[in-house]
Amino acid sequence: MSRRTSFRRRQERGFTLLEVVVALAVVAVALAAIGGLMGTTVRGARSIEGRIALVESARAVMVGMPDRRLLRPGNVTGEFAGHRWRMDVLPYTASPVPVTARWVPQSVVVRVQSPGGAMLQLDTVRLMPRREQP
Repeated sequence: MSRRTSFRRRQERGFTLLEVVVALAVVAVALAAIGGLMGTTVRGARSIEGRIALVESARAVMVGMPDRRLLRPGNVTGEFAGHRWRMDVLPYTASPVPVTARWVPQSVVVRVQSPGGAMLQLDTVRLMPRREQP
C-alpha cells in the first residue's frame, strides 16, 4: 500500500468541520420547531382545563338551583371552586302566558366567571307553578 492510498483513506474516514456545523444547525432548527409545538400544546391544554372547570362550576350551580316551588324572581350570587357566579330569574317574555295556565315560564340566566376573567353564560327556562293572587 502506498502513502498516497493510506492518506486518502484517512481523509474519507471522518466528517469535515463544515459538515458537523451544518448537521448541528439542522438539529437546532428541528429542536426549536418541536419546542414551539410543545409550548402551543401546553397552552392549549391549560385553556381547555380552564374551560372545563368553568363548565363544571356552571353545571354545579345549575344542579344546586332551588326546587321550582322555591325559585323566585330576582338574583342570587355566590362562589364555587374559586369561580364567582350569579343566577338571575326573570319573567319569560317571549310569548304571553294565558291567565288560566297552571305553570308560568321563568327565564333563568346563570353567569359564571373564572378567576382569570373568562365568563360562561347559560340560559334556560324553568316552569314554575302559578302563584295564587290574593
